[in-house]
Amino acid sequence: MKVTIKKSIPQGVVTAPPSKSMAHRLLICAGLCRGRSVVHGIAPSEDVLATLDCLGALGAVYVYEGDSVTIDGIGAPERAREPLRCRESGSTLRFFLPLCMLGEQEKHLYGSERLLSRPLDVYREICSEQGISFECDGERVCVCGKLSAGEYSVRGNVSSQFITGLLFALPLLDGDSRINIIPPIESLSYINLTIEALRLFGVEADFDGESSILVRGGQSYQPREVTVEGDYSNAAFFSALRALGFDVSVEGLREDSLQGDRVYARHFEQLERGTAHIDISDCPDLAPILFAFAAARHGGVFDGTRRLAIKESDRGAAMAEELSKMGAHLEIEEDRITVRKGVLHSPSEVLCSHNDHRIVMSLSVLLTLVGGRIDGAEAVSKSMPDFFDRMQELGVSVEYETV
Repeated sequence: MKVTIKKSIPQGVVTAPPSKSMAHRLLICAGLCRGRSVVHGIAPSEDVLATLDCLGALGAVYVYEGDSVTIDGIGAPERAREPLRCRESGSTLRFFLPLCMLGEQEKHLYGSERLLSRPLDVYREICSEQGISFECDGERVCVCGKLSAGEYSVRGNVSSQFITGLLFALPLLDGDSRINIIPPIESLSYINLTIEALRLFGVEADFDGESSILVRGGQSYQPREVTVEGDYSNAAFFSALRALGFDVSVEGLREDSLQGDRVYARHFEQLERGTAHIDISDCPDLAPILFAFAAARHGGVFDGTRRLAIKESDRGAAMAEELSKMGAHLEIEEDRITVRKGVLHSPSEVLCSHNDHRIVMSLSVLLTLVGGRIDGAEAVSKSMPDFFDRMQELGVSVEYETV
């Protein structure tokens, strides 16, 4: 699908969409209960639907009505009714892999080619150490064997999703476990979100020092009724419109949220004042919109960018390619990206989504200033399928062209 966004003057109030990160976590916790839980505030993004699919594959029964999901959980999932289909969701794949190692039965997890090309070495190494079979053929991941309680060492600069996956599974083992995180620790806020979700469902996991998490075994998830909080990651796109000078405001965000992406307002202010130097290692999902905003203002220097290459797209390279069509220039180094200030203009050719929802939404924000077209805009369905509806409600001119 192609969309044409005309130069517009957005204005109005938008309610933050529910947090995809917390939706994953709360749904999985609910699915691991023995009993019925209700999770309110669920938006039907592709990633969240993938997590629901996988819960169903492990035996959980759920009903999705309105924005609420009622789940009859399974406790520890020892066997699978069918293969787990993770679609393009990295969170889903990495969160469910340890859960698939709670029983002896072989389990198969499917995903897109891009998803299965993303790193899984942390789990591969754990499986090798514990004698668990682990195979990935580019189409699916197959695991067979049962996790053991004990000491786990995980690099902190690969992805916090591996640590979260272990945190879901380890409390269900008989013995106590400890996750030793090898510094530096990036995306610490996402680990804290997981610990908060576990506590909501009666499961304890606590930091013992700065880089070690103690997980008591023999625990059980307790059924709850919970509500997903607003999402700072996706609210950032609408708040960027306000930072660009439009009369747009965002409501529905918790001021005391543990989400790392809540820092976006401070970063927009830094970039507004001049050529800021910002470390995004704890908020990598903000990178595309920060690059876009920097291109529209004074430029910027961003550290902690190494992991952008293994997201839904190579986000640094993707933004460099697309922003160059609009008059901006990005310089990419191993762990740093510099955005050079330019004079933005309507793109010289159709912009490409790179099949990445955050690339599409970031470019869309800039196109309200200069106008242009994006091919592959349906990628927004991964996290915010109603993104363009929300933009239109703010007065942005959006025209659709199906291919």
